[in-house]
Amino acid sequence: MREFGYRRAVDVPGAVALLAGEPDARFLGGGTNLVDLMKAGVERPGLLVDVRDLPLDRIEETDDGSLCIGATVTNSDLAADPRVRCRYPALAQAVLAGASGQLRNMATVGGNLLQRTRCGYFTDLSRPCNKRVPGSGCAAVAGEHRNHAILGASEHCVAVHPSDMGVALAAFDAVVSYETADGPGEVPLDALYPPVGATPHLESALPLGALITGVTLPPAPLAAHSRYRKVRERASYAFAIGAVAAALEVRDGRVHDVRLAFGAVASRPWRARTAERALIGGPAGAETFAAAADAELAAAEPLPDNGYKVTLMRNLVVAVLTELTEEAGR
Repeated sequence: MREFGYRRAVDVPGAVALLAGEPDARFLGGGTNLVDLMKAGVERPGLLVDVRDLPLDRIEETDDGSLCIGATVTNSDLAADPRVRCRYPALAQAVLAGASGQLRNMATVGGNLLQRTRCGYFTDLSRPCNKRVPGSGCAAVAGEHRNHAILGASEHCVAVHPSDMGVALAAFDAVVSYETADGPGEVPLDALYPPVGATPHLESALPLGALITGVTLPPAPLAAHSRYRKVRERASYAFAIGAVAAALEVRDGRVHDVRLAFGAVASRPWRARTAERALIGGPAGAETFAAAADAELAAAEPLPDNGYKVTLMRNLVVAVLTELTEEAGR
């Protein structure tokens, strides 16, 4: 690891100013992703700006019923918050599925959304990777890609986004707030991650030097009846090979409203809007659920070794929506 500077920010404007003065600086939250990448030589910042002491560690309710989650709230505190557990249970479940207890105690909400891919070629400095070195190529396309993307990928990158939290936030129309030297701004989480295209190294739509200050969850009564289901290759904590965040409202045996997002299938949390449209008004049953999943997955372009994800995601959608339907009928 090369030498680097370290500064502790005391307020948000100061943090933004510190980063703006150093072109190779990075914000440091819990460090559960960034420090690993520094050890591997993938990230080589000249300055770390520590933001853990900023007053962004609270979860607050607004007058309209929205829930505002500060960027430095830890994953553990987010999952344990009674309002999150009651009003957005799929979000609490996603966070608890995401890592070990020790990591959740350190990792922050803002850092979780900006964590970088865990593709093995990205962290292997001896192999080409367009995310790490733009224009060098994507070794995963012809190499090991069993756990890689089936939706929204390109010939330039087939890596998936590793966040569990982000999948649930995408399902519930979360909005990300940020601060820049020019003032505050916000972006829907669904638009936070640009399409891969030919520029997979551009992983965020945030302005250069922006600091995430929080995430807002709008009121969503539907979200109180939600679930996050994650499939992984081992029972202990691991990154997903497929995941679904779903919320469902059934009236008179038909789907009245639904939210659906997929994880571990694309370079970003994948909001399944085609499936949502296919579900609305249909009978709440396995046949309808499977047809909606098929409609969403019709756009899938699996590689030779990850076609199993299409079947996996179809079955996962049916299983989760069926469970929610049965619970609603009790």
